[in-house]
Amino acid sequence: MRTSLTPHAAAALVPDGATIMIGGFMGVGTPNRVIDALVARGARNLTVIANDTARPGVGIGKLIGAGAVSRAIVSHIGTNPETQRAMLAGEIAVDLVPQGTLAERVRAGGSGLGGVLTTTGLGTVVAEGKTVVRVGGREFLVEEALRAAVALVAARSADYAGNLVYTLTARNFNPLMAMAAETVIAEPNEIVPVGVLAPDVIHTPGVLVDHLVERPLPL
Repeated sequence: MRTSLTPHAAAALVPDGATIMIGGFMGVGTPNRVIDALVARGARNLTVIANDTARPGVGIGKLIGAGAVSRAIVSHIGTNPETQRAMLAGEIAVDLVPQGTLAERVRAGGSGLGGVLTTTGLGTVVAEGKTVVRVGGREFLVEEALRAAVALVAARSADYAGNLVYTLTARNFNPLMAMAAETVIAEPNEIVPVGVLAPDVIHTPGVLVDHLVERPLPL
């Protein structure tokens, strides 16, 4: 059985300078209460691996606005002008990775692989400084796997064994990231007794989840 933590207790498990993965897409499927707690404690020098940096004041955008992020490994920053400004000012290092490549690098990290081969980015700035190999008469970029110290994921439902269920777009990146981090902290909307979630609807098995964030208080 997984014990549930307050958002602030969960944030305390993320040390300054850590590399963290944050699930979701444009703030959907992002653990907002843990992010709020990270901002409240003044987290600093985080490397964030995520699909995007959302928008100002939304999801990961809150960490950007608070100056908590020193490096972002993401597929785009086009919806967050604060990230763009910080990058141009040299305040944040941004690694832009094609979205499919980013997902595969995370998947490789969770599967124990060293990296993936892809043709995406060949002949562009994406390939600068990277290894190119030839397989079957074709050239491929070698993209290294990604792992993190902590993955912060959000789920619609969890049971007390840590099994997780996501909904629609909120599923983006969360299952992959739950496999690619040393510590996985899940923030569900609800926590139900073991047995309520049917086995065939579970997206992330509880064996991968280290901590649950307590369910939010009803409005």
